[in-house]
Amino acid sequence: MSSQRSDDVALSYHESCLRSSDVELLKGPYWLNDQIISFYFEYLENEIFENDADLLFVSPEVTQCIRMVSAEEVGIFLDPLRAQERSFLFFALNDNIVADQAGGSHWSLLVFSRPEKTFYHFDSSRTANSEHARHLVGILKRALHCPEAQLRTGECLQQSNGYDCGVHVLCTVDAVTRQIRKQGKIEGVRSARYDVIRAKREDILGIIENLGGKIK
Repeated sequence: MSSQRSDDVALSYHESCLRSSDVELLKGPYWLNDQIISFYFEYLENEIFENDADLLFVSPEVTQCIRMVSAEEVGIFLDPLRAQERSFLFFALNDNIVADQAGGSHWSLLVFSRPEKTFYHFDSSRTANSEHARHLVGILKRALHCPEAQLRTGECLQQSNGYDCGVHVLCTVDAVTRQIRKQGKIEGVRSARYDVIRAKREDILGIIENLGGKIK
């Protein structure tokens, strides 16, 4: 009973449900889970880029499904999101190789730029997720009908610990979206700074609180 009370719902927001245990991860030093990253993607979609149909933020759960299903089934996940109509698609990529459950130990960011016909992979731990990125790009090239698209390594600040990869992903998303707004492309995006990385957890806690969430 007491453990159930201590892990009550902290925030219900569109498709995201954050529990107290999820929010605690933001107080660090902890690895961010699927729920926190999904929430931030939904926040960007519904608050920051509400009227920008060019951007698509794909939840980690959907990205994981895309990686694991057959090529014929990928459309089941991408078609309802109108992926073919979007210019820039963001995928939070995890090294989890188990099809039917959350997990893994490292996050990186894959972004498709349709105007540039390029996939950009941003990894805060050098090449830790390179193989996973290449595999996902191979799937997405077919699903998005962009066989000529290239895969490039994006400039990415390297993490200074073993738990901030998810924070790096979210800060990189912010940097990439700013570049898109300014230049209409991803090429030339500058990496996030360490002070931005350090402040991001507190920033997200503030967002949750402003949306009516319970922060203990």
